[in-house]
Amino acid sequence: MADDKSKTGSPDRDRVNLNEDYEVQYWTKALQITPEKLRSVVEAVGNSADAVREHLGRK
Repeated sequence: MADDKSKTGSPDRDRVNLNEDYEVQYWTKALQITPEKLRSVVEAVGNSADAVREHLGRK
């Protein structure tokens, strides 16, 4: 399902969407990790941005 860009806000910012290239680019740059690492972390802990940061030790 495509990301609805008209519905922005906390719920959208709190999730890592691996189906959107621009989001993968944003999160890999923000977290300073590779796309492959991002995918493996999301697979391990889910798509919550907080859970991803916590898993990486970047809270």
